[in-house]
Amino acid sequence: MPGPALTHRSSRTLTPARTRTLAGTTAAVVSLGIATAGAAAAVPAAPVPATAAPAIAPAVVAAVSDADLAQRWAPIHYQDVDQTGTNALGGRSDYLAAYDFDGDLDARNNWENTGSHPLAATAYYSVMETSSHWFVTYMFFHPRDWSDSIFDTEHENDAEGVMVAVQKDGSAYGVLRGAVTVAHSDFYSYTPQGSTWGAGAETVDGTLQMATSPHDGLSHPVTAQEAKGHGLKARPGYDIKGDGVIYYPAGRAEVPEHPDDRDVSYRLVDVHAPGGLWAQRDNSQLFASAGTFAGDTSGSCGDGGISCTQNSANAPWGWDDGDDTPGRGALATDPAGLSASYFTIPEPLNRTYVTNPF
Repeated sequence: MPGPALTHRSSRTLTPARTRTLAGTTAAVVSLGIATAGAAAAVPAAPVPATAAPAIAPAVVAAVSDADLAQRWAPIHYQDVDQTGTNALGGRSDYLAAYDFDGDLDARNNWENTGSHPLAATAYYSVMETSSHWFVTYMFFHPRDWSDSIFDTEHENDAEGVMVAVQKDGSAYGVLRGAVTVAHSDFYSYTPQGSTWGAGAETVDGTLQMATSPHDGLSHPVTAQEAKGHGLKARPGYDIKGDGVIYYPAGRAEVPEHPDDRDVSYRLVDVHAPGGLWAQRDNSQLFASAGTFAGDTSGSCGDGGISCTQNSANAPWGWDDGDDTPGRGALATDPAGLSASYFTIPEPLNRTYVTNPF
């Protein structure tokens, strides 16, 4: 089902895109609206009489939308790709996709449809805001969690992700302080170099690398997903081992040209868009229960592993690390509380949400 056309409103010049196959989604899509991170809007100086002391205009920072904020801190994303076995579909089973990539909201036919529809790169985001911080959660979806080993299970649909915490510092986009990733039923915490945040109830698992995107010239966090099971960590916790796709947040839903394509654009879709993922949370075709995607054992699911499990993928409000104190879904629905638990934070952290779309 084709989606709405994307418009580019960026004031900076993007790297020319290659000709690619694009595909749509049934949810609303983010337009690009990126300004230089941390830069205040320019304010023209008013004419000053020669005899008057020069006036000092206060810095003015235009408010940014949730879409622009999500675009600013969206990860450069490394996806390892494995072509082994029939359920790999030549590497397609490791490509990012929309949850409705096949044009419908039936999650129980996604396994079968993976090989017959374009897998256009899509990620989903939600923004939570307090007076002191922004918290942006990103979800990356695959139609298959697959295997080529008799010691592993397979299941239909797969959703992993990352939450980034951004301190408001008076600049347009704030400063990135920490991140927590989802790898199956475990969470991993990271801080970028120079962050003031440290270990709290959980250890810091590593440094969150940053890299400059060739598409917008800005520094973005770098994440990676393993092939097959698609656990997600900050790179190099996972990394491309042979073939792999590098996805850039550049506002277009592109389909990789081959399993070793190192420049593929992905677009961002708001979890809370009208008719979007959150709005469909009670749709029994898409969800088997609260926060859990529907998935059955039909098709070839299980042929590559020991078995195929049902209803085994979770949306962000269903993510859970059972060993940790924050409850199920807190990574997305109470990221301030989870951050306060995971990290030692020297600056004031307000936990009352200005916006809470959940």
